[in-house]
Amino acid sequence: MTQPLLEMKGITKSFPGVKALDGVTFDLNEAEIHALVGENGAGKSTLMKVLAGVYPHPEYGGQIVLDGSERRFANVRDSEHAGIAIIFQELSLVKELTVAENIFLGREPRRFGIINWEELYSRAQKLLGELRLQIDPRTPVVNLGIGQQQLVEIAKALSQDARILVLDEPTAALTDAEVETLFGILNDLRARRVAMIYISHKLDEVFRIGDRITVLRDGKTIDTTATRATDEARVIAKMVGREVDQIFPEAKHDRGDVIFEARNVTVEDPSVPGKLLVDRVSFSAHKGEVLGIAGLMGSGRSELLMAIFGAHAGRKSAEIFVDGKQIQINNPSDAIKQGIGFVTEDRKRYGLILDQTILKNMTLACLRRVSGRFVTSEDAEAAAGERAANDLRIKASSVFTVAGTLSGGNQQKVVLAKWLLTNPRVLFLDEPTRGIDVGAKQEIYAQINRLAETGFAIVLVSSELPEVLGLSDRIIVLHEGRVTGEFTRKEATPEAVMSCATGHARLAA
Repeated sequence: MTQPLLEMKGITKSFPGVKALDGVTFDLNEAEIHALVGENGAGKSTLMKVLAGVYPHPEYGGQIVLDGSERRFANVRDSEHAGIAIIFQELSLVKELTVAENIFLGREPRRFGIINWEELYSRAQKLLGELRLQIDPRTPVVNLGIGQQQLVEIAKALSQDARILVLDEPTAALTDAEVETLFGILNDLRARRVAMIYISHKLDEVFRIGDRITVLRDGKTIDTTATRATDEARVIAKMVGREVDQIFPEAKHDRGDVIFEARNVTVEDPSVPGKLLVDRVSFSAHKGEVLGIAGLMGSGRSELLMAIFGAHAGRKSAEIFVDGKQIQINNPSDAIKQGIGFVTEDRKRYGLILDQTILKNMTLACLRRVSGRFVTSEDAEAAAGERAANDLRIKASSVFTVAGTLSGGNQQKVVLAKWLLTNPRVLFLDEPTRGIDVGAKQEIYAQINRLAETGFAIVLVSSELPEVLGLSDRIIVLHEGRVTGEFTRKEATPEAVMSCATGHARLAA
């Protein structure tokens, strides 16, 4: 049997009170794409940080064997010199520098101590050409979209002659076209004998691109198998430790009266005067109903909710009604006072203060309710936080744990708890399961269902069509800022919704 290029044997890593890795084994062959999957908190990122030298020896237990010899990386540079390059989900590019400067940052070709700019740009152009990327190496990174930035990160890694490339959620912010470009590059790299570790929550991608799949759960290796020898249902069962027969809970919603109504919402692009992101959109939401808003990227879904909530920078106009009474919303404070909560698309940027505790994050929007006349009642705040953490089953040692240390799924629960503590009647959910694993998704789905059953009006935006179809009682579809279709749960088929999302006529159910 051929010796693996990389072996990680019995890897252990502990943090105060938590054993993040417990005897994990993992191997990688040359010219292989090996997918690493598991729920958030399963240990995937920690394992890769051990490999990257972020956690140096002897901060971890076990062995890293490369080309048959044990290696002990004291720092990130040691790992890079061994031919290992890791592209984390949060990109590390310097936005003000050009593409070429980023690719060779700290390794610029020099002559007599001075950067040889002609050679720098020539080398970058050659590398981008090999990857079939039509990007000008003189372009400042700040002018690139997030998808192109991701591809520049790959070019940067390969400029270091990486033999092992680790990609952590590489398609999280990519369009479908950019995903196709990325997969073409990965297949080319595999043909060039580069070995890759592919971390993703998107199992359809894993099965499309991966040769083998390793499942981690609770810091342990559960299984490694060839992709062709398994299927999504079996992988999900191993990830969550149980069989998953029904991803979406059975809806038992008793739809009541209209609680919320928006009429003729129009939103202008703040950077392009006159360009409309949302064009005269109207909709209503009933008590005990999940209203799904479907549409492709750029359809105006998020801008619609942000404008209603008073959080969009562009000029906007709308008529908003709660319980039949017209209200005025100029900023998020106005929306909160009117009983509207908003779980935003980007939890790390808009939903959380990552260096604050779970408790401080949860009570941020409801401090008036837990405050005395002049100061916050710490006892009342802690009691409210504890109840919310228990209700949503947030996995943390206490509510005084720093939010930034939680897994993505638990961070999302903290954001949801924050808004539930404001006692809203209408809850906007924008991409509520983005970047979280299948187990955490199911918990969020169950919570959405429970909230609707207790009488909340929920407005749900999701890029995942099965999620919209599986959770919604009614669906409206946007295309280029306009409503192009509306469906009941029974009428909504993937084909009919997608037809409207691409600007075509509504198909018969």
